[in-house]
Amino acid sequence: MEQQTVVRGKQRKYLPEPLGEYVASPDKQRQLFKRTMRIVMASQMFGGAGLAAGITVGALLAQDMLGTDSYAGAPAALFTLGSAAAALLVGRLSQRVGRRGGLAAGFLAGGIGAIGVVLAAILNSLPLLFISLFIYGAGTATNLQTRYAGTDLAPSTQRAKAISAAMVFTTFGAVAGPNLVNVTGSVATSLGAPALSGPFMLAAVAYILAGLVLLVFLRPDPLVVAKAIADAARSGQGGLKETEASAAELRVNKQGLVVGAAVMVLTQIVMVAIMTMTPVHMKHHGHGLGNVGIVIGIHVAAMYLPSLITGVLVDKYGRTLMSYAAGVTLLLAGLLAALAPGDSLVLLVLALALLGLGWNFGLISGTTAIVDATPPQIRAKTQGTMDVLIALAGASGGAVSGIVVAQSSYSTLSLAGGFLSLLLIPVVVWSRNKKSMISNKIFGAL
Repeated sequence: MEQQTVVRGKQRKYLPEPLGEYVASPDKQRQLFKRTMRIVMASQMFGGAGLAAGITVGALLAQDMLGTDSYAGAPAALFTLGSAAAALLVGRLSQRVGRRGGLAAGFLAGGIGAIGVVLAAILNSLPLLFISLFIYGAGTATNLQTRYAGTDLAPSTQRAKAISAAMVFTTFGAVAGPNLVNVTGSVATSLGAPALSGPFMLAAVAYILAGLVLLVFLRPDPLVVAKAIADAARSGQGGLKETEASAAELRVNKQGLVVGAAVMVLTQIVMVAIMTMTPVHMKHHGHGLGNVGIVIGIHVAAMYLPSLITGVLVDKYGRTLMSYAAGVTLLLAGLLAALAPGDSLVLLVLALALLGLGWNFGLISGTTAIVDATPPQIRAKTQGTMDVLIALAGASGGAVSGIVVAQSSYSTLSLAGGFLSLLLIPVVVWSRNKKSMISNKIFGAL
């Protein structure tokens, strides 16, 4: 393989083609960033359609097979637990071989899990359903981690916009999925399968296509290039060794990791808990699958469609302000969901739209804080670990939601979720106060 020499000061860095040309050329870096964004957007369109199946009919499928509401939150818990395991594995695999290999493997695993759910519904096999839902969670984790791929080469002032652009394109598939419930159900019935397995048929195709798009087209790998650029820049600085520089950078940015993780975890718990039990709540009040699809479709649209505006706001006004906005919006969503009559489709649509919007604010502001805090040398592995916390939070919210509703009511669940979201405000205030104290100590020492 040809080698290219990149000179930084008195040091030389030998890199395999085509990495060398990207390290040496800012124009090439910008071109690769734009190309990466186009590929990420294409994969996210398919990935969005895949994740919508579990959200829309997962709880209903479990309810039918189990014959009780008490464990209707089990599907959300299982595929979010699977998402936690996959987030860790995909993050570590991406760190080792690049975004292309890690993300493609995660999407393909999610597609296999969706196929397993279809088979479980046909065979009426609960063990196969639970195992398959766990594997299906890999698609959810990968769909979220793909948002990081767009930030690897993004300028620091455009990171939130890069995250947002990827999430907007998730909207196209994510909104189409719930609104195709009746269509995919008819297809499933015509094939001799239960109607509720239809959305998982769509998920299988969508996840596999998303994985293939990344596997074939994401070349050169943006994370590999970003690491090469960072290594070349660092080698030209002199002084600190690479490991010492990395450790110093991590110490400075641990605060950002804690705050970013806290914001994303709290928003995930609230969103998953309320969202999971909304289809069951609607079914008890006489709503059909079509209405459920409308509510969840609008909810998912609100999760992703405002992203471009959110990204601009996060980059312009900061991560802190948008974290506050997330807490307030989720509180309003919980209050409205709790107080809305069960037969009011309009109010449920509005409540779930606010729920999705609050999640959007929290995810983008929290994700941007994580990206700010992580150097390329450990970025994917750290991001995978952060997404494990998000997935575990979702699993907890999904598991507890069914029990809370069975023992109390949907209104109680919604109120609890709304007030829990207010914890975002003291967390961010604490981080700002601590950062101010650290700055004062540093300047005082100087």
